[in-house]
Amino acid sequence: MLLENTIGAIGELFPEPMAAAQSRLDSLIKPPGSLGRLEELAVRLAGMTGNPRPVINDRVIIIMAGDHGVVAEGVSAAPQEITHQQIPAFLQGVAGIGVLGKLAGTRLVVVDVGVAVPVDYPGVLQRKVRAGTGNIARGPAMTREEALQAVEVGIQVVRGEIDRGATLVGLGDMGIGNTTPSSAIAAALGGFAPEEVTGRGTLVNDEVLRRKVAVVTRALEVNRPDPADGLDVLAKVGGLEIAGLTGVILGAAARRVPVVIDGFITTAAAMVAAALQPRSRNFMIASHLSGEQGHRLMLEHLGLVPMLHLNMRLGEGTGAALAMPLVEAACRVINEMASFSEAGIADLETDKLLR
Repeated sequence: MLLENTIGAIGELFPEPMAAAQSRLDSLIKPPGSLGRLEELAVRLAGMTGNPRPVINDRVIIIMAGDHGVVAEGVSAAPQEITHQQIPAFLQGVAGIGVLGKLAGTRLVVVDVGVAVPVDYPGVLQRKVRAGTGNIARGPAMTREEALQAVEVGIQVVRGEIDRGATLVGLGDMGIGNTTPSSAIAAALGGFAPEEVTGRGTLVNDEVLRRKVAVVTRALEVNRPDPADGLDVLAKVGGLEIAGLTGVILGAAARRVPVVIDGFITTAAAMVAAALQPRSRNFMIASHLSGEQGHRLMLEHLGLVPMLHLNMRLGEGTGAALAMPLVEAACRVINEMASFSEAGIADLETDKLLR
C-alpha cells in the first residue's frame, strides 16, 4: 500500500553530513554560532538531504483545497463559496500566496481534493475524493478509506513535484471552516482542551468563538477519535485538504526533501503526519507562529520552533513562502561564505575573545 510504503521509507537525519556541516560553519569568517538559527537550519538541512553543503534550487508550494460540513454549525464568518471562488486568485497571482509566492520564486500547485462544488479552473489539479466532508459535530468527517485516499493524493502529488526537480516543498491550504477541524485534530492528538486550541479563525466574534469551542468539544465526544491512530483522527474530525497535506509531508520526507509548514491548518496536518510516522518531524521546518490561538501549543507538541513572528493567520502558504528565502539563506551561508583559511584571514582565537 502506498501509505505504508511511504511511512516505511522515512528515515532519521544523517549524522555524518550534519557533523561536516557544523565543522564547515565553525570554520567560516565569523564568530562561531553568530548566524544563530540560520546555522542550525543549515545543519538540519545537511541531515535531511545527506549533503553536508545542501543546496536549494527549484521550490514548490502545494495548496490543498477542500470544504467542510461543519460550517453548517455557524463556525465561520465567511460563506463556504469563498473556497472555490478564491482558487482563481491563487493561480492569477493576485491572492496573498500569489504575491508572496512570486517573491519567493516558488511554483504554486493547487489541488482540489475536496471542494464542495466542481472546480474547473485551468491549472487546478483535479483529485477530488469527495465533495466536502461531513459535519463533524454530527458524525465523522469521512470514512477511513476516504481519509486514506486523500493522504495518498498528497503523496502522489508531491512525488510528481519532486520528480520535476523540487528541492524544497511548502504547504498551503484553502477551505472555509477549516480552523474548526484543525482545532479538533490538535485537541485529539495533543491532549489539549478545546478552548486551548480553538481560535477566532476568520475574525469571528465572541459568540461565534464560544460556538466553535462547543462544536469542537461535541465533535470529539461524538466521534471519539483514537489519538494512537492518526488516520482515525483524520477520518473522524479532520478535513480532506488536511489529509492531502499530511500526504505531502510524508511523501516529501520519504524522499528526504525538506517541508516548510505554514500556519494553523498545515500544522494540524503535521501533527497527523507525526502521529503516523514520528520520524517525519525530522523533515519539517516551521515557517512562522500564527496569530491563531493554539498554534504555539501545536508547534511545541511537534518540537518545532518557528522562524518568523509576524502575527499572520491568512494561511494559503503565505508563511511558507516568506520563510523559503531563509531556507535558501542557510544554504548560501554554508556554500558561499569563505572559511578563514580560504580567505587568508587569521582564525579567531575564540577563547581570547571571550575573556
